[in-house]
Amino acid sequence: MDGIALERHVMAPTSRVFAVVTDHERMPEWFPAREVVRRRPGSPHPDGVGAVRVVRASGLAVEEAVTAFEPGERLSWTLVAGAPLRRARGDVRLLASGGGTRVRWSVEFETSVPGTSWLARRVLARTLARALDGLAKCCEAR
Repeated sequence: MDGIALERHVMAPTSRVFAVVTDHERMPEWFPAREVVRRRPGSPHPDGVGAVRVVRASGLAVEEAVTAFEPGERLSWTLVAGAPLRRARGDVRLLASGGGTRVRWSVEFETSVPGTSWLARRVLARTLARALDGLAKCCEAR
């Protein structure tokens, strides 16, 4: 598996950042997606472990299943369908830092077409950078 990870400091408490990151249906307010729909609720929180969400962006409808939901600390998911990847899993980790939150967003993936990992890394880097910028603006404005 290949991967990428980006970090960003957000001037908001971890509780606020976690609340924004885990509100799947409001993701388009900060994530570069047209729409996010919860297809199946998780437990014990609707956006928690077992939740399935569909993220629609750039002509794709990517389905993801939440695999970890640790309030104030971590949200993880795995790709179910829709991306031009064989396998992928994402992880957002939060750590209180300097009066705010250090956000580390990582994605591990395996491409469907050999030799295209560089392209997937490039697209993911751009998407994650935009997402982290949007997350910071959204959390800091609340």
